[in-house]
Amino acid sequence: MNLNATHLSKEMITDSDFRRMMVGAYHTFMREHEKINNLNVYPVPDGDTGTNMLLTLAAVEKAVSSAQVTGIGALAKRAADSAIMGARGNSGVILSQIFRGIARGLTGKTEATSSELGKAFQYGVLYAYRAVSRPVEGTILTVAKGIAKGARRAVREDHSFAVILEEAIAAGKKELARTPELLPVLKSAGVVDAGGQGLIVFLTGCREGLLGISSGPEADFDRALSVPAIGEAEEVDISHPYCTEFIVKHCTQPLAAAKKLLQTMGESLVLAEGEQLLKVHIHTARPGNVLESAITWGTLHDIKIDNMADQHHHRIITSMASTAKPRTPLGVISVVSGDGLSDMMYKLGADIVINGGQSMNPPVEDFIAAIHAGTAERYIILPNNKNIQLAAVQTKKLMNDKVEVVATTNIPQGFSALMAFDPQRDIAANIQVMTERIGTVKAGSLTKAVRDSKMDGRLVPSGNFIGLVGSQITVDGVDLESVLISLAGQLAGEESELISLYYGSDISQAEAEGLAEKLQGSYPRLEVELYAGGQPYYHFFISVE
Repeated sequence: MNLNATHLSKEMITDSDFRRMMVGAYHTFMREHEKINNLNVYPVPDGDTGTNMLLTLAAVEKAVSSAQVTGIGALAKRAADSAIMGARGNSGVILSQIFRGIARGLTGKTEATSSELGKAFQYGVLYAYRAVSRPVEGTILTVAKGIAKGARRAVREDHSFAVILEEAIAAGKKELARTPELLPVLKSAGVVDAGGQGLIVFLTGCREGLLGISSGPEADFDRALSVPAIGEAEEVDISHPYCTEFIVKHCTQPLAAAKKLLQTMGESLVLAEGEQLLKVHIHTARPGNVLESAITWGTLHDIKIDNMADQHHHRIITSMASTAKPRTPLGVISVVSGDGLSDMMYKLGADIVINGGQSMNPPVEDFIAAIHAGTAERYIILPNNKNIQLAAVQTKKLMNDKVEVVATTNIPQGFSALMAFDPQRDIAANIQVMTERIGTVKAGSLTKAVRDSKMDGRLVPSGNFIGLVGSQITVDGVDLESVLISLAGQLAGEESELISLYYGSDISQAEAEGLAEKLQGSYPRLEVELYAGGQPYYHFFISVE
């Protein structure tokens, strides 16, 4: 960091400074992510805000630490790309958009003045707002807006970037303190917004990294971060298994001619053209042939070849028969956790199931890898969880018209949408019918409170069974049977005929069958059907038709 003491606007922030900022942010988040998790209003075992933001930052830290690129603009672009691909949960996607805006503001720069970097961070807030279709005051976006205002004032006053960050943090903290007044659920719980606190921690880490005062994480990452183990999936046979990426500098080949040639060599071709530069991404069976052709166009750089059959096998579950299927016009990707739920999704017509859900929000990268490994020309994504929706939407932005999203927020909605899917219809007609169908679903879930929480002014103790409709706790108690019967009664109406129960891994078959019998006895006019879902954390998913 080169600083002219007389003119702070001449302070130049380099790629090395930016790298230290990102590493500092990651280390600070490692110390603080559990405190952020504990700010979550709802006591459900879901993908916590601090964990999702930390895992998103982990992708950034890994990328910038190993990047061979030079120049702050190129490094910021690498950080943004990694954040987008590694984004988990809604908070992680919003954070990834902040990185995207920063990269946009630093495009083409070798170094940046404090003013330029401050403006780039303001771009980041703008992109974060764009990521959310209906911004709500009292959330992470309120804090982001305050941060942007603080940064803008400091930039106008010609401060160093460390001071700009100080001012941004101070302004953000003021807005963070206001979040309980703007969002009644936060005031009731006596907490500030978790995502907003995450942004403050992020900027604090950036400042510590910039100044070289970051003390590093206080605890080992693997021990401090609790991430559920995920079972291995079957190996995937891909017809074009090698993901091949490289840059051609001093490129003499016109874009149209390069596209025409490479299209014959593989699939998932993406070309990005710069000034005498061409970035190539292709999935191919013969990467050597691709490189041999491209070497005649200019000099090759940043060559990267990955065997996709070896990637993501820990998370992506593809149908056993998928490798034998011919390419189809349209398919469905569904997100669930639990072997029983996965089997049911496949039987109802899902082409690909991604292992994810509560506490296991899959990153954007998993969706893209699943699409590239699949056999359909286009896909409809069913996120089946509110905290996975933004990652699905971000996938659509990256894949353009290859992907659409039906905004399912729970497993019963996912089942209902799948039952309405018809591969013979076009994608627009399917989207309309599936969206209409999920609007008719009455669904709830039953789990245990993982922390003490206040709901509507009433204490919900940790360890109590809680029944939820949407994200609202509608019943709680110490007895599983009574909570289940009460939750079903809240969902059932005069026209209801069927209760479907999907029991999780914490319930034995015998116990689930006994509870289903009790439920049938309480509602004799309704038929009760029981299914082994195998989902973790949630004792039951329940739907009423």
